[in-house]
Amino acid sequence: MSVEQVTDNAGELYWFKSSHSGSDGGDCVEVAAGPDAVYVRDSKAAGDGPIVRVGQGGWAAFLVLAAEQS
Repeated sequence: MSVEQVTDNAGELYWFKSSHSGSDGGDCVEVAAGPDAVYVRDSKAAGDGPIVRVGQGGWAAFLVLAAEQS
């Protein structure tokens, strides 16, 4: 799986907060789908924190693994 940190175009993405993230300020992950990749960030640092870009194949593999663990 190939991932890279993204520093541009973050404002153009529509972010979704994980349904497993609580409203009490705990661990929160946001995901945005782009045309060729999926982007992941920590919602507590959404404005200035890192963004990770994951290719479509890598994201699909992650979802398969996550489904197996639940």
